[in-house]
Amino acid sequence: MFISNQLVKLGRAMFAAALFSSLCFTQVAWGYDKANNTSIIVLGDSISAAYGISREQGWVSLLSQYLKENHHKSNYQVINASISGETTDGALSRLPTLLAQYQPAIVIIELGGNDGLRGYPIVNFRNNLDQLVNLVKVNNAQVLLTGMQIPPNYGTRYTKMFYESYGIIAHKYQIPLVSFLLDEIAIYPELMQRDGIHPKASAQLQILQNVLPQLKEIL
Repeated sequence: MFISNQLVKLGRAMFAAALFSSLCFTQVAWGYDKANNTSIIVLGDSISAAYGISREQGWVSLLSQYLKENHHKSNYQVINASISGETTDGALSRLPTLLAQYQPAIVIIELGGNDGLRGYPIVNFRNNLDQLVNLVKVNNAQVLLTGMQIPPNYGTRYTKMFYESYGIIAHKYQIPLVSFLLDEIAIYPELMQRDGIHPKASAQLQILQNVLPQLKEIL
Protein backbone atom coordinates (compact mmCIF):
# COMPACT_ATOMS: atom_id res chain seq x y z
CA MET A 1 0.00 0.00 0.00
CA PHE A 2 1.38 3.40 -0.97
CA ILE A 3 2.24 5.82 1.81
CA SER A 4 3.35 9.34 0.91
CA ASN A 5 6.83 10.60 1.74
CA GLN A 6 5.15 13.23 3.86
CA LEU A 7 3.66 10.60 6.16
CA VAL A 8 6.91 8.64 6.34
CA LYS A 9 8.74 11.79 7.39
CA LEU A 10 6.01 12.54 9.92
CA GLY A 11 6.32 9.09 11.49
CA ARG A 12 10.07 9.50 11.97
CA ALA A 13 9.62 12.93 13.51
CA MET A 14 6.94 11.73 15.90
CA PHE A 15 9.07 8.77 17.01
CA ALA A 16 12.01 11.06 17.73
CA ALA A 17 9.82 13.35 19.83
CA ALA A 18 8.07 10.70 21.91
CA LEU A 19 10.66 10.46 24.72
CA PHE A 20 10.92 14.24 25.05
CA SER A 21 7.14 14.56 25.25
CA SER A 22 7.01 11.88 27.95
CA LEU A 23 9.47 13.86 30.05
CA CYS A 24 7.43 17.03 29.56
CA PHE A 25 4.34 15.24 30.81
CA THR A 26 6.20 14.10 33.93
CA GLN A 27 7.12 17.70 34.70
CA VAL A 28 3.51 18.82 34.39
CA ALA A 29 2.36 16.02 36.68
CA TRP A 30 4.79 17.04 39.43
CA GLY A 31 2.96 20.34 39.78
CA TYR A 32 -0.41 18.72 40.46
CA ASP A 33 -2.30 19.56 43.66
CA LYS A 34 -3.85 16.29 44.81
CA ALA A 35 -6.35 18.13 47.01
CA ASN A 36 -7.90 19.65 43.91
CA ASN A 37 -10.88 17.66 42.61
CA THR A 38 -11.55 19.82 39.55
CA SER A 39 -8.67 18.67 37.39
CA ILE A 40 -8.92 18.31 33.62
CA ILE A 41 -6.80 15.67 31.91
CA VAL A 42 -5.92 16.15 28.25
CA LEU A 43 -5.16 12.69 26.89
CA GLY A 44 -3.69 13.33 23.49
CA ASP A 45 -0.95 12.91 20.92
CA SER A 46 1.49 15.35 19.32
CA ILE A 47 -1.23 17.88 18.52
CA SER A 48 -1.80 18.41 22.24
CA ALA A 49 1.83 17.78 23.21
CA ALA A 50 2.79 20.95 21.29
CA TYR A 51 5.00 19.13 18.80
CA GLY A 52 7.47 21.45 17.04
CA ILE A 53 6.72 24.45 19.27
CA SER A 54 7.33 25.29 22.91
CA ARG A 55 4.94 23.60 25.30
CA GLU A 56 3.89 26.99 26.68
CA GLN A 57 2.65 27.97 23.20
CA GLY A 58 0.42 24.91 22.85
CA TRP A 59 -3.36 25.00 23.02
CA VAL A 60 -3.41 23.03 26.28
CA SER A 61 -1.33 25.70 28.00
CA LEU A 62 -3.64 28.33 26.51
CA LEU A 63 -6.58 26.40 27.94
CA SER A 64 -5.00 26.46 31.38
CA GLN A 65 -4.52 30.22 31.11
CA TYR A 66 -8.10 30.69 29.93
CA LEU A 67 -9.51 28.74 32.87
CA LYS A 68 -7.42 30.67 35.38
CA GLU A 69 -8.67 33.96 33.95
CA ASN A 70 -12.32 33.04 33.39
CA HIS A 71 -13.08 30.24 35.86
CA HIS A 72 -10.71 31.08 38.70
CA LYS A 73 -13.33 30.35 41.38
CA SER A 74 -13.64 26.78 40.15
CA ASN A 75 -9.89 26.20 40.54
CA TYR A 76 -9.59 24.04 37.43
CA GLN A 77 -6.16 22.50 36.97
CA VAL A 78 -5.10 21.13 33.59
CA ILE A 79 -2.97 17.99 33.41
CA ASN A 80 -1.42 17.56 29.98
CA ALA A 81 -0.99 13.80 29.61
CA SER A 82 -0.29 14.01 25.87
CA ILE A 83 2.60 12.19 24.21
CA SER A 84 3.81 12.57 20.63
CA GLY A 85 3.17 9.42 18.64
CA GLU A 86 0.44 8.22 21.02
CA THR A 87 -2.20 5.84 19.74
CA THR A 88 -5.48 4.70 21.25
CA ASP A 89 -3.74 1.45 22.25
CA GLY A 90 -1.10 3.35 24.18
CA ALA A 91 -3.63 5.65 25.79
CA LEU A 92 -5.70 2.67 26.95
CA SER A 93 -2.69 1.29 28.79
CA ARG A 94 -2.05 4.63 30.53
CA LEU A 95 -5.56 5.81 31.30
CA PRO A 96 -6.36 3.66 34.38
CA THR A 97 -3.28 4.97 36.19
CA LEU A 98 -4.08 8.56 35.22
CA LEU A 99 -7.65 8.26 36.47
CA ALA A 100 -6.53 6.76 39.77
CA GLN A 101 -3.80 9.34 40.27
CA TYR A 102 -5.69 12.52 39.39
CA GLN A 103 -9.37 11.62 39.85
CA PRO A 104 -10.31 14.19 37.19
CA ALA A 105 -13.57 16.01 36.74
CA ILE A 106 -13.11 16.07 32.95
CA VAL A 107 -11.02 14.14 30.43
CA ILE A 108 -10.44 15.55 26.94
CA ILE A 109 -9.62 12.71 24.55
CA GLU A 110 -7.59 13.94 21.57
CA LEU A 111 -6.48 10.78 19.84
CA GLY A 112 -6.73 8.80 16.64
CA GLY A 113 -4.50 10.65 14.22
CA ASN A 114 -1.66 8.17 14.62
CA ASP A 115 -4.03 5.21 14.40
CA GLY A 116 -5.32 6.56 11.10
CA LEU A 117 -1.92 7.42 9.67
CA ARG A 118 -0.74 3.88 10.41
CA GLY A 119 -3.83 2.28 8.94
CA TYR A 120 -5.05 0.60 12.12
CA PRO A 121 -8.18 -1.49 11.51
CA ILE A 122 -11.28 0.65 11.98
CA VAL A 123 -12.92 -1.92 14.24
CA ASN A 124 -9.91 -1.81 16.60
CA PHE A 125 -9.73 1.97 16.55
CA ARG A 126 -13.44 2.33 17.22
CA ASN A 127 -13.34 -0.25 20.01
CA ASN A 128 -10.43 1.57 21.65
CA LEU A 129 -12.29 4.87 21.56
CA ASP A 130 -15.28 3.14 23.10
CA GLN A 131 -13.17 1.68 25.91
CA LEU A 132 -11.46 5.01 26.60
CA VAL A 133 -14.74 6.86 26.94
CA ASN A 134 -16.28 4.09 29.02
CA LEU A 135 -13.31 4.05 31.41
CA VAL A 136 -13.70 7.76 32.03
CA LYS A 137 -17.46 7.51 32.50
CA VAL A 138 -17.28 4.66 35.03
CA ASN A 139 -14.82 6.78 36.99
CA ASN A 140 -17.49 9.49 37.28
CA ALA A 141 -15.73 12.02 35.06
CA GLN A 142 -17.07 13.97 32.10
CA VAL A 143 -15.66 13.36 28.62
CA LEU A 144 -14.98 15.64 25.68
CA LEU A 145 -14.03 13.85 22.46
CA THR A 146 -12.18 15.63 19.67
CA GLY A 147 -12.32 14.42 16.08
CA MET A 148 -9.49 14.23 13.57
CA GLN A 149 -9.31 13.88 9.80
CA ILE A 150 -6.55 12.08 7.91
CA PRO A 151 -5.21 12.11 4.32
CA PRO A 152 -6.88 9.54 2.01
CA ASN A 153 -3.77 7.36 1.72
CA TYR A 154 -5.72 4.24 2.68
CA GLY A 155 -8.65 5.02 0.42
CA THR A 156 -11.79 7.07 0.75
CA ARG A 157 -13.73 4.27 2.46
CA TYR A 158 -11.17 3.94 5.25
CA THR A 159 -10.93 7.71 5.65
CA LYS A 160 -14.71 8.07 5.86
CA MET A 161 -15.12 5.26 8.38
CA PHE A 162 -12.27 6.64 10.47
CA TYR A 163 -13.84 10.09 10.72
CA GLU A 164 -17.31 8.69 11.37
CA SER A 165 -16.01 6.72 14.35
CA TYR A 166 -15.87 9.84 16.49
CA GLY A 167 -19.51 10.68 15.90
CA ILE A 168 -20.60 7.11 16.54
CA ILE A 169 -18.89 6.98 19.93
CA ALA A 170 -20.02 10.48 20.90
CA HIS A 171 -23.61 9.57 20.06
CA LYS A 172 -23.45 6.27 21.95
CA TYR A 173 -22.32 7.94 25.17
CA GLN A 174 -24.07 11.27 24.60
CA ILE A 175 -20.88 13.25 25.09
CA PRO A 176 -19.80 16.52 23.45
CA LEU A 177 -17.71 16.23 20.30
CA VAL A 178 -15.37 18.65 18.57
CA SER A 179 -16.05 17.43 15.04
CA PHE A 180 -12.61 18.40 13.68
CA LEU A 181 -9.94 19.75 16.01
CA LEU A 182 -8.03 21.48 13.20
CA ASP A 183 -11.05 23.15 11.63
CA GLU A 184 -10.10 26.51 10.05
CA ILE A 185 -6.44 25.51 10.42
CA ALA A 186 -5.54 22.51 8.27
CA ILE A 187 -6.73 24.20 5.06
CA TYR A 188 -4.27 27.08 5.52
CA PRO A 189 -0.64 26.11 4.80
CA GLU A 190 0.62 29.19 6.61
CA LEU A 191 -0.81 27.81 9.87
CA MET A 192 0.81 24.39 9.47
CA GLN A 193 4.38 23.26 10.06
CA ARG A 194 6.49 22.00 7.17
CA ASP A 195 5.27 18.42 7.60
CA GLY A 196 1.75 19.59 6.74
CA ILE A 197 0.34 17.73 9.75
CA HIS A 198 1.21 19.69 12.88
CA PRO A 199 -0.11 23.22 13.48
CA LYS A 200 2.21 26.14 14.16
CA ALA A 201 2.19 28.24 17.31
CA SER A 202 0.07 30.80 15.47
CA ALA A 203 -2.71 28.20 15.11
CA GLN A 204 -2.96 27.23 18.77
CA LEU A 205 -5.49 29.89 19.74
CA GLN A 206 -7.80 28.67 16.97
CA ILE A 207 -7.53 25.11 18.32
CA LEU A 208 -8.58 26.41 21.73
CA GLN A 209 -11.48 28.28 20.14
CA ASN A 210 -12.53 25.05 18.42
CA VAL A 211 -12.55 23.23 21.76
CA LEU A 212 -14.15 25.79 24.06
CA PRO A 213 -17.80 25.72 22.87
CA GLN A 214 -18.09 21.99 23.59
CA LEU A 215 -15.95 22.14 26.72
CA LYS A 216 -18.15 24.84 28.22
CA GLU A 217 -21.06 22.37 28.13
CA ILE A 218 -19.40 20.29 30.85
CA LEU A 219 -17.44 22.85 32.87
